[in-house]
Amino acid sequence: MEKKRIVLAHGGGGVLSRELVEEIIVPSAGGSPSALPDAASVPGAEDFYFTTDSFVVKPLFFNGGDIGSLSVHGTVNDLAVSGAEPVAVSFSLIIEEGFEIDTLRRIVESAGRAAGESNVSIITGDTKVVARGEADQLFVNTAGIGICRHDMGNTGIKEGDCLLINGSIADHGIAVMSRRKGIDFDTEIKSDSAPVWPYVKALLDGGIDIHVMRDPTRGGMAASLVELSGDHGVTTELYEDSVPIRDEVRAACEMLGLDPLTVANEGKLLVYVAESDAEKALKILRRTKGGEGAEIIGRAVQRRAVSVFIKTSFGGERVVEMPYGEELPRIC
Repeated sequence: MEKKRIVLAHGGGGVLSRELVEEIIVPSAGGSPSALPDAASVPGAEDFYFTTDSFVVKPLFFNGGDIGSLSVHGTVNDLAVSGAEPVAVSFSLIIEEGFEIDTLRRIVESAGRAAGESNVSIITGDTKVVARGEADQLFVNTAGIGICRHDMGNTGIKEGDCLLINGSIADHGIAVMSRRKGIDFDTEIKSDSAPVWPYVKALLDGGIDIHVMRDPTRGGMAASLVELSGDHGVTTELYEDSVPIRDEVRAACEMLGLDPLTVANEGKLLVYVAESDAEKALKILRRTKGGEGAEIIGRAVQRRAVSVFIKTSFGGERVVEMPYGEELPRIC
């Protein structure tokens, strides 16, 4: 790493985040880059999966959610895309002195509702209070436990696999940004924060052989696909006309100078399946509540010089790159 100090962009899910993990954190912890996935099986109890996460979103409340519900959804989704059914989470709070009790109650109640909707229990936690000015109101740390329902370790992206998504992208990042900056749009933009296990379960119950899954949070769809394609030795070809983006979100991104592919999501599932399963998987996703906007958005092709490219509506091609840092600070 060239940088000598941590900058905000190290937390953005892009190039700098990956460098920080692969060059500093993982080697210092005595592991290899593959040793610290978003969720992993527990040594000696391989049927159980474990994950941990922290949430520092600003503002604490946004259209479609808040830091409480977001922390639960983010945690259970890391388990779900690893092929594990979420069963329990922890919920720990770092609270700044002076924080309003009524606001804290709202956030914790929201986390409780999200846990109930996600069919998990909040089984443990911790509370710390720091001096005024040391935590920017409230930070949340979580951990999650799940039971393996689909072993992702024996699968991988293969040439010809189709890529599906369960709905529109970039909703969460734009919802948070508009609330933070006080930007009003003609149409209300709402975060997509939600659990993705119902989609995973529906696919598994439908007999779909899922090859790889990912929830495209920080760094958006671009970061997730560049990382996955590189790790699995393929190139992903996206179809611009098939990527679902709400008109109001697209307009907001244009106004803010953002690429929707790099904007964060919190309730989206990217899934690679065999071409023979693609249409069946699409029907299953569209029948699942919230997945009515699912689409087949691309496919894996033979490895090229780039990890991801998009076939534009004009018939050309554009390289999709992993974002360098953080376009939208503190969206989770």
